[in-house]
Amino acid sequence: MEGEAIVVRVPGGPTLEARLESVSAPRGGFVVCHPHPLYGGDMDNPVMIRAAEVTQAAGYAILRFNFRGAGASDGVHDKGRGEQDDVRAAMATLASRLPARSPVGVIGYSFGAWTAARATRPGDAALGLIAPPIGMFDFAFLPPADGRVLLVAGTRDTYCPVEALHRLAESTRAEERIIEGADHFFFGKLYPLGEAIGAWVTDLPRQP
Repeated sequence: MEGEAIVVRVPGGPTLEARLESVSAPRGGFVVCHPHPLYGGDMDNPVMIRAAEVTQAAGYAILRFNFRGAGASDGVHDKGRGEQDDVRAAMATLASRLPARSPVGVIGYSFGAWTAARATRPGDAALGLIAPPIGMFDFAFLPPADGRVLLVAGTRDTYCPVEALHRLAESTRAEERIIEGADHFFFGKLYPLGEAIGAWVTDLPRQP
C-alpha cells in the first residue's frame, strides 16, 4: 500500500509521518496503530498492511502513521504516554479528511492495541485490538462496548493468552476471534487474520 504521504501534527508535540489511503464515498475511517517501535514496529508492519487492506476494501479510509520516534516521525518514544496523544491527533487528522460527522475508529496491534485502547473511548469509536498484550499490560479499564470492540489473537500467542482474552471479551461484550495456530506475529496466518478483521468492519453499522 502506498497512499498519500501526509503529516500528523500532535498539539504541543511532534510531527508524525503518515499515509492516507482514501476510498470513494467512505463509510468512515480507521487509524491503524503499529506494534512497539523499540522492537522494530512501524506502520509498514505486515499485520498493519493486512488490517489496512481489508478495512479499506470494506469501504473505509485508512490512516497509518509512525508513533513518535519511529520512522521519520519526530520525537522520542514515551512508553505509551505521549503515544496516546499521537493516536488522538491521527484520529483528528483523518476526521478532517472525511465528510462531516464521519465515524473514525482505531485498529491497533500489540503495543498499538494497548495505546489505542488507552487513547479512545470504545463506546464512541470502534476499536479493533489485534493481539492485545494482556499478559504485559492491564486492559481492565475497557468498558462494555457491545460489538464496537474486536479482540483477535492466535492460540499460540504467549503475550495474549487465550483464556485471558476470553475473560476480557466477556467483561467488555466484545466480538472475539481466535486464529488457530497463530502466534503473536501471525506468521503464516495473515489471511485468516484479515478475514476476521474484514468481517468485523463490514458488520459495523453504517453512519446514518
